[in-house]
Amino acid sequence: MNHINVTMKRLSLYVIGLFFLSLGVSFSIQADLGVSPVSSLAYAFALSSGLSVGTMTVVANVLFIIAQVMLSKRFDLKDSIVQLIIAFLFGFFMDATLFILQLFPAPETLAIRWGFLIISLFVVAIGLLGYFSAKFPLMPYDELTHVISEKFKMKFSKAKISSDLLNVGVAGLVSIIFIQSLGSIGIGTVAAAYYIGKIVGWLMKHCQKHLLQWVNRNKEDKIKESKDNATLEEENTVLPS
Repeated sequence: MNHINVTMKRLSLYVIGLFFLSLGVSFSIQADLGVSPVSSLAYAFALSSGLSVGTMTVVANVLFIIAQVMLSKRFDLKDSIVQLIIAFLFGFFMDATLFILQLFPAPETLAIRWGFLIISLFVVAIGLLGYFSAKFPLMPYDELTHVISEKFKMKFSKAKISSDLLNVGVAGLVSIIFIQSLGSIGIGTVAAAYYIGKIVGWLMKHCQKHLLQWVNRNKEDKIKESKDNATLEEENTVLPS
């Protein structure tokens, strides 16, 4: 029962993390100064096709799964299905959060747009904190980064930079070909690539411990109770004379 409780807390943290991650990306879309590298390709597809960002998020993540298989030269059906489910959930959240934000007046002045961009950086970072702390399967884009790291014997940080640059490059190319502009690429993309990692690092240093304590609270209480009971039994044991 305790294991189920911990798993449900981790699942809640994971889903909330994905929701905040999508909300942060939606804020950057509304700012119209360039979206974060992770969503740049999906947004470029959306601008080029006229379909929703959520739908194109799923399409982009399917491509990331295919890229994983091509690079690793192995196919795990179960793992791919799990990643696809995560992609659909994230795509749904993208459309939902963008719909919510579009109910409010669009930012018109440059100052308000920059305000939206700054908000997006912190909201995305909060989402990543929950998403990573839950210790559940990663989204296809992050799994692709792991595959790149293993394939080319690179540190994960360098592989992350490489995958971000590749994603942004392809997104820019798609935008130039189909809408004759950079579309999803802008100063916001650069800001996200540089600052989100720093903000996530700060949040993990100061907040992750408390999140993990909340997730494992019942488990820790159970361990403490078992130790207390063992100590009590030991104290009540009468040694033979």
